[in-house]
Amino acid sequence: MKINLKIQRFDPQTDQEPHFQTYEVEVEPTDRLLDAMMHIKRFEDGSLSFRKSCAHGVCGSDAMRINGKDRLACKTLVRDVVAGEGDTVVIEPLRYFPVQKDLIVDQEEFFTRYRSVKPFLINDEPVEKGERIQSPEQRKAFDDPTNCILCAACFSACPIPEENPAFLGPAAIVNAYRFLADSRDRGFEERLPVLDVPDGVWPCQNHFKCTEACPRSIKITKRINQSKRMITKYRKERGESVKDAKL
Repeated sequence: MKINLKIQRFDPQTDQEPHFQTYEVEVEPTDRLLDAMMHIKRFEDGSLSFRKSCAHGVCGSDAMRINGKDRLACKTLVRDVVAGEGDTVVIEPLRYFPVQKDLIVDQEEFFTRYRSVKPFLINDEPVEKGERIQSPEQRKAFDDPTNCILCAACFSACPIPEENPAFLGPAAIVNAYRFLADSRDRGFEERLPVLDVPDGVWPCQNHFKCTEACPRSIKITKRINQSKRMITKYRKERGESVKDAKL
């Protein structure tokens, strides 16, 4: 069947504003949207620009907004976004990021926020018997955040940056939680200056848009709330005030 891909285009070297360009493509309902885009790139318009790599939902490169929802093009089938012949799929770049060209966005700030939470194990204690032992239950506590592929779909889906562009964002927080919940980690206090601030964990309002957008089924909203509870418990145990989103 034939469908239309209405793709947002923008070349900063030649364009004043973004605009849409529509391509008609022949597809099967079981084709991936990425396949249709690659057909356009290879045979119709080589200037069309977007990121892609593994094409199997592992690298996170091809995150974009598809019919208003943040998805991976490689995990989105044609039948997921069209009802039949002649339908149109609207494709836009992720929100809140500077557009470098077409669907390619500058993610430097996204990764700066990610790095700010120190997403690595912090523990200078001597290791006994060659490794730090964990029980299955301890490992399970942070299992799903380890699946994050840093695609930034959750950040684009989140409504909070519309009013608070400085919000740390769901991806950074969920990667912080991955270590906050790790029984081997000792970096809780080192991460507090980034997490326990007005633009840290507290702006989250439980819209669940991040959780809905996550291609790896991470319980992002739940993990953000658990991070808030950890911080609240830590402050109360020390008789300190707990910051909240109103600050």
